[in-house]
Amino acid sequence: MRQVNFVVIFVICLALVLFGIENTEPVIIHIVRGLDLEAPLCIELIMAMGVGAVMAWVFSVWVQVQGYVSVGKQMEQRELRIQQLEEDVERYRVELEEQKPMLPASANASDADANQVFAQ
Repeated sequence: MRQVNFVVIFVICLALVLFGIENTEPVIIHIVRGLDLEAPLCIELIMAMGVGAVMAWVFSVWVQVQGYVSVGKQMEQRELRIQQLEEDVERYRVELEEQKPMLPASANASDADANQVFAQ
């Protein structure tokens, strides 16, 4: 993937250089009233592309930061849910231990165990 990115960036830079060689005439950009910028067309376009690239990078970083924040919130929610489920499992385990002596099968099993001990 890095090779594809390198080829794309190289082709764009090559196109900018070739465009710059052909377009060296000075042009005026009116930024705001009373503020004009005069430079060769190729320099102004390269600056515009640079500003666009920086803005795209800032947007990309912003999206990644938002992703990290949402993942962090999801992890907190999952950890809380895991803790709740572990508490439920422990509570059910205690309830099961409390109800074990009340089961008729456990009484028969303990009688059978006692009979086996006395038979030996």
